[in-house]
Amino acid sequence: MLIGILQSGHFAQRDGAPLRDYSMLYAEMLAGHGFTFKTWSVVDMEFPDSVNDADGWLISGSRHGTYNELPFIPRLEEFIRKIYAANVPIVGICFGHQIMAEALGGHSEKFEHGWSVGNVDYRFEDGTTLAMNAWHQDQVTTPPPDARTIATSDFCKHAAFAYKGRAMSVQPHPEFQTRDIEMLLEIRAPGVVPDDRIAESRAKLSKPTDNSQMAERIANFFKGNDNG
Repeated sequence: MLIGILQSGHFAQRDGAPLRDYSMLYAEMLAGHGFTFKTWSVVDMEFPDSVNDADGWLISGSRHGTYNELPFIPRLEEFIRKIYAANVPIVGICFGHQIMAEALGGHSEKFEHGWSVGNVDYRFEDGTTLAMNAWHQDQVTTPPPDARTIATSDFCKHAAFAYKGRAMSVQPHPEFQTRDIEMLLEIRAPGVVPDDRIAESRAKLSKPTDNSQMAERIANFFKGNDNG
């Protein structure tokens, strides 16, 4: 099964370190599930020709907000609507979660209470609690009509959606390992994320995540075994 990665931004790069872009992070996250991957860098206006160019689609995170006036955003929203109408599986993560909501009739915005960073517990409607890494200031405040909120946290009311169609999305980053958060705290957070939230996140760096469990859910969704 070919998963098309719609890369909506570029992951942070530490000087002298090997490049780890979103395409690599998602391939690592879903390794062992039998998928192949192809990336279209939509943030650079590289778009697929058809919704059928992949068997399933994954929309990445981004430094941008859905409200930014950038040329790739309206085009990506239209492509999301075409994927959804064609009933091709689609998953959104962080920015992907937000732009899917916008494209399908919801609303996301810069959250009035600011940033959520680092290890956070997310409560799913099936009674499961999964620890995953957050890195966002924006969040969905109005769900789309076709979406059901299936996870929440103390900071984020609409942390995951299951849609009536073949779509699901999550606000946290199950592709972010501890080393990725550690790097973001070092090179992206200072002067942007409040110092107290940086300190809270650093204090939780040793806490394990449940990334593999979320990856299993996403893999099952793509394979048609789970609708979120």
